[in-house]
Amino acid sequence: MDLDDDLPPADAAAALRLIQDQRSATARRLDPDARLLYWPWGVAWLVGFGLFFLRFPPGDSELVPLPSWLPPTVLFVLLLAAAAVQAVASARAYGQVTGDSARRGRWYGCAWGLGSVSVYAGLGQITEYLPHDVAALLWSATAVGLTGALHMAGGAIWLNRDLFRLGVWISVINLVGAIAGPGWHALVVAVAGGGGILVAGALARRRQRQRR
Repeated sequence: MDLDDDLPPADAAAALRLIQDQRSATARRLDPDARLLYWPWGVAWLVGFGLFFLRFPPGDSELVPLPSWLPPTVLFVLLLAAAAVQAVASARAYGQVTGDSARRGRWYGCAWGLGSVSVYAGLGQITEYLPHDVAALLWSATAVGLTGALHMAGGAIWLNRDLFRLGVWISVINLVGAIAGPGWHALVVAVAGGGGILVAGALARRRQRQRR
């Protein structure tokens, strides 16, 4: 057994390098790859809402002859997959975190779950009385609006500018799409929303690398 490995560094420069290496290792463990947190959602929005636009564009005829059940099914499956990827990545990174940070995370997760269920339960009571295109716009605009608001709330809780700015962006493009009307909303959310999330993930990952 080599006891030299257990001895403290012989000089201040070596000690500083050791501290920096330990900080970098800790940051990597507690800061999951931003691409895993952003990109699955970006792909889900880009593909899912993109199919909605192709099947239910403005007007009476579809751009691509797809089964009517395909776009919502694909979007739902992709959103579930994105949630699973994010949950695994977050659990691995933050599973050992305790205290106020852990409590904020649990409460924020409850806000997502309970807020979504309560909003969708209300929508389910009224959309059956609306035309299909209007009902689809109401569902998608409400879901995207809730996402934008909760992203801004998360950014405020953790003072995360990237998350807050993404929430602002999602809220703005949701407003633009809702004003544009049925069909156009899906296109705006797919391109500007999904694409914006992909870009946000790439920028967040670059900043992670710079910090390390």
